Amino acid sequence: MIIKKPTLEKLSPSFGSSILVKQHAEQVDKNNAFWHFHPELELVYVNKGQGKTHIGNHLSYFNNSQLILIGANLPHNGFTDRLTANGTETTVQFKSDFLGNDFINIPEMANVSALFDRAKKGLRFGIDTKAILGSKINTLLQHSGLERVLKFLEILNYLANTEDYTLLNADGIALETNPQDSNKINIIYKYVNAKFQQHITLDEIADKVSMTVPAFCRYFKKTTGKTFTQLVNEYRVVHATKLLNESQMSIADICFECGFNNFSHFNKQFNEITGKSASNYRKEIKHIIQ
Repeated sequence: MIIKKPTLEKLSPSFGSSILVKQHAEQVDKNNAFWHFHPELELVYVNKGQGKTHIGNHLSYFNNSQLILIGANLPHNGFTDRLTANGTETTVQFKSDFLGNDFINIPEMANVSALFDRAKKGLRFGIDTKAILGSKINTLLQHSGLERVLKFLEILNYLANTEDYTLLNADGIALETNPQDSNKINIIYKYVNAKFQQHITLDEIADKVSMTVPAFCRYFKKTTGKTFTQLVNEYRVVHATKLLNESQMSIADICFECGFNNFSHFNKQFNEITGKSASNYRKEIKHIIQ
């Protein structure tokens, strides 16, 4: 049996350019997001938007803005569910040696090379860094040629020297794949994303990818480092953080809205996944300005 893994995405910078810069401000179709990886690193800046951050084995919810650096060959999902007023999502995709092997190995690039190494686990940068670099990233499209490269090197230099970041520890996905393989894990994630508020049996999900239950469980644990039940619970808790952030629903109502049918089980899972209770999470989120 061929086990299909994340889809290899081939990226093509425009002629005469070593980095690929894309920006969109239209409504995002999250149904077209797919689980993929590529040898290029990817810097993503969302200035106003909401969605799930799903990189490697890391899953969380964000509201308003975020700045992420995704390492080479680190599987990830398109994660902006929607852009809000005046919202844009800018991505910069580039290979670590986009200026040549000799350049990345010069002493002056040591900190940038270390940044690329840290990015293998996924990096989320903080409020101060977003404030300083956000507009610089958004305006990369206005530059071309050497000017764009110089502006981008300035951004990389700042990222390489700041301590204003969090490691997402997102390197838990095994990338044992052939480029031509399509994406079985993507089918699983899409199904869970659509059905996590309901009860999903192992028979049901294994059937979706034409596997027996034992084969599915082995495949899923080997590929993601977690059980299928853990993944479903993570999706439910991430949705709970969204509702705690954006709605006035009671915590008990949120518990059932997210697919949990037992309040104590919800509290236990929320604590294990976020490190705090749902009530404390709601209190803290009110004091965070993103």
